[in-house]
Amino acid sequence: MRLVQGRVRSHILTGPLAGFAGLLVLLGALAAVTGLDVAGWATGVASGAGLAALLVRAMAHHRRDRLGPADRVTLARAILACGVAALTADSFGGRVPVAVFVTISTVALILDGVDGQVARRTGTASAFGARFDMEVDSFLVLILSVYVAHSMGWWVIAFGAARYVFVAAGWALPWLRGSLPPRYWAKVVAAIVGIVLTVAAARILPDAVTTVVLLIALGLLAESFGRHTWGLWRQAGSPPGTRATVTSALAVLLVWAALLVPDHTGDLSLAAFLRVPLEGLVFVVLVCVLPSRSARVLAVIGGLLIGVLMITRVLDRGFYFAFDRPFHPVYDAAYVGSALGLLGDSIGRIGALAVFIGAGILCVALLVLLPLSAVRVTRIVARHRRPTIRIVAVLVAIAIVPALTGAGPGPVRQLASSSAARLATQVRDDLHDQREFVRALAQDPFRDTPGNDLLTGLRGKDVLLVFVESYGRTALDSPVVTSALEAGDRRLQQAGFSSRSGFLTSPTFGGISWLAHSTLQSGLWVDNQARYDHLVTLDRLTLTDAFGRAGWRTIADVPSNDKDWSVATTYYHYDKVYDRRNVGYAGPSFSYASMPDQYTLAALQRMELDKPNRAPVMAEVDLVSSHTPWAPLPRLVDWSRVGDGSVFDPMPAEGDSPEDVWRQPDRVKAAYAQSIAYSLDALTSFVQQLHDRNLVLVVLGDHQPASIVSGNGASHDVPVSIIAADPAVTDRVADWGWRNGLRPDPSAPVSPMDTFRDRFLSTYGR
Repeated sequence: MRLVQGRVRSHILTGPLAGFAGLLVLLGALAAVTGLDVAGWATGVASGAGLAALLVRAMAHHRRDRLGPADRVTLARAILACGVAALTADSFGGRVPVAVFVTISTVALILDGVDGQVARRTGTASAFGARFDMEVDSFLVLILSVYVAHSMGWWVIAFGAARYVFVAAGWALPWLRGSLPPRYWAKVVAAIVGIVLTVAAARILPDAVTTVVLLIALGLLAESFGRHTWGLWRQAGSPPGTRATVTSALAVLLVWAALLVPDHTGDLSLAAFLRVPLEGLVFVVLVCVLPSRSARVLAVIGGLLIGVLMITRVLDRGFYFAFDRPFHPVYDAAYVGSALGLLGDSIGRIGALAVFIGAGILCVALLVLLPLSAVRVTRIVARHRRPTIRIVAVLVAIAIVPALTGAGPGPVRQLASSSAARLATQVRDDLHDQREFVRALAQDPFRDTPGNDLLTGLRGKDVLLVFVESYGRTALDSPVVTSALEAGDRRLQQAGFSSRSGFLTSPTFGGISWLAHSTLQSGLWVDNQARYDHLVTLDRLTLTDAFGRAGWRTIADVPSNDKDWSVATTYYHYDKVYDRRNVGYAGPSFSYASMPDQYTLAALQRMELDKPNRAPVMAEVDLVSSHTPWAPLPRLVDWSRVGDGSVFDPMPAEGDSPEDVWRQPDRVKAAYAQSIAYSLDALTSFVQQLHDRNLVLVVLGDHQPASIVSGNGASHDVPVSIIAADPAVTDRVADWGWRNGLRPDPSAPVSPMDTFRDRFLSTYGR
């Protein structure tokens, strides 16, 4: 008898040990191909040892003395999953070849469809095989989710954690440990999840599209687990109160989270959700004192308002990330079209549409779920009025004590959340802001100044007002930009030019550059779209108008515009507007930039500055090679080779793609610095080769780059330089406190951008 038991035990060990040996071979091969490090080896060996131990135990439990044909296929999948785990661990310490990772996970996914067919054809299907198959699926999904979470965000772990959270819940709720007949749809969802995670790991789609696809897959997984849970609940005879309790708890949590979700990415933490929502307490008290019907009406209205509040908070997070300010409901809706266009230039039109559709679905879901949740909370309060009042009293005390004592994390020490009150205050302030702007418009000291008295210190000079996109104070911290500024100073000196530099504070951050342009030109603080829209309908004197009144030919050079810009003639009154359609460019685009800065400057020279017997030119030139997404970038070529731009044809394919750059914040910062350096190199090289001693340039940034580069809480300062060959031009700004050279002194005085017009006109006028 002992001999028989020993043989059975040896048969049980044969399969798991063979699998462990196969895993060691796989790990050795991976080490040879990818250079698997200690973490990878340790994870792979630990996974294999755990697999072998659990497999032996499961075989003994199911009284299996050996693995069947289908089980061997599943074991092969398990070995591959352990290899994927080793590569995932390795990826945290270095770069893992994506092709190897994706190939192994793909083979494992393909084998998922093989073991079931083998079991059916050989008649060896069993409960053991089904459980073995399911656990290997779960483990592979867990490992894939960890790998993808490293680049797409740790929320992706939800894919892998779902199965294990469900098992843990079964320890507390025995009815979850029941069994149901196999469902084909559950197998389909598992396959979809594995495929989606593998595609996400391969990084073959833009990040925005990948995020949308992952969210769809997560929704399918939630539906599958939800249906399975519902089936187990029904099978157990609908344990009393379980469904109602879970639904009520989810309703309360959703309303609580909607009232407390932070508006700033940096504030997202568990402590932020430990505050007491003031609006929620007021709502509960009103429900306690109102009649049932009135309470339900209040719940529907309140739920809709909370949904709107939640949407604005999400928008706040996006605006803080991109523009370092909250979302303004009164006027920021006007940016939808611009946002769609910019996103399309960065990730493609399909990706941009996918993001907007996903955002629309999320908004609709919030506007449906939150009113339903509020009604649910109302019913709970109506049934338990006295306990509710006690809970409200306790929550008020919890809110007051940390605020008075100063104990606890910063978010908790706040007296209470008052998101709705802040939103209402913001709307009121936005409306007041518009009235203040109208009053400021009435004051213009240069409105009636005759042309003979304007800009006399620049007569006979060509003046270029050059905006370098995203050129902010942050750029000066980069060694790459520092080198470009030093090289630029040398070029200017060799050409006989000098410069002085300082700082201006931009009214915008991260984007919406037309606000900065209009602020500099008009001498008014234009920090939102409503102000801009109102300003451009009026006859406010701009720098362009001043130059035109004084006899200059005025030019706008906006290379990324592909349609008529009505404001150029109706407000700025330019004599000529150049855009991507009329400068003869036949080369490639570079993401947002329709043409390299070098071509923009060369075309301006060819079409305006090289013309004989002409009036002096004043041109606003927008250099956009440094516009987000900062990749791919062109290279400078000899100015004689610029031609129609076809010389740049191979460069986009040789550079980094936006998708590759934006996967890692450090790469984004590096690409940003390189783009600023390119724009500065193009500009100073242009001055050097032009040989125009009557050239004057005002060069400045329009705004700081987004917070992914600048960081949270960065200033809105941008460098500004005045460049000229005539020392009389730069000497006039000697009392401005600006430093010689293209790099401003870090301690230089900083002036608001709206003060530049009046200061410039005063300095260079009579």
